[in-house]
Amino acid sequence: MGRKKKPFYHIVVADARSPRDGRFIEKLGTYNPMTAPATIDIDRDKAYDWLMKGAQPTETVRAILRFKGVFFRKHLLRGVNKGAMTQEDADRLYQEWIDAKEAKTAARVEKKKEEKQQYHAEVSGIPAPRKVEPEPVEEPAEEVAEEAVEAAEEPTSEVEAEAPVAEAEAETEVAAEEAPAAEETTEAEAPAAEESESGDSDEDENK
Repeated sequence: MGRKKKPFYHIVVADARSPRDGRFIEKLGTYNPMTAPATIDIDRDKAYDWLMKGAQPTETVRAILRFKGVFFRKHLLRGVNKGAMTQEDADRLYQEWIDAKEAKTAARVEKKKEEKQQYHAEVSGIPAPRKVEPEPVEEPAEEVAEEAVEAAEEPTSEVEAEAPVAEAEAETEVAAEEAPAAEETTEAEAPAAEESESGDSDEDENK
């Protein structure tokens, strides 16, 4: 299908004796190789049924079925038949594989879409929109608690360091107050000594 330089394919089940674009038995899906990544729309259940009936896929269809997980499902069924696993385990593994594959394909499609938008923005001269940077993560509660403890311990160390200085200043003040008192006592004793000496001299003269 499609047109020149833009092919588009139908995935069908046909008799091997039929021509390429001739009659077919059943349509399974479509395949568009012109997109990036290629767009594949196929019925996995029908493809699996025809594969188990003995249908022989072409090389391109074999790659498509392998990409869509049809051959992986056949591999799991072989393990169930041999008794290596149960049908529930096989279904679970198959669904997990499909989910992971679909997520990976969706990520590729989104990446190609962003690249295409960026290319058109560069060609048109319009700057591409900037990505919003995530907000900074807040510090854990344990680190905040440690910082609070350190901040609480710092003033106590300053008080302890200032305590001896305050005691030394108090001692100097006491010493300064006691010094004039000693001088006063010495000055008060000096006249008494002079009076006693003058009294002795008078008694000597009277004698």
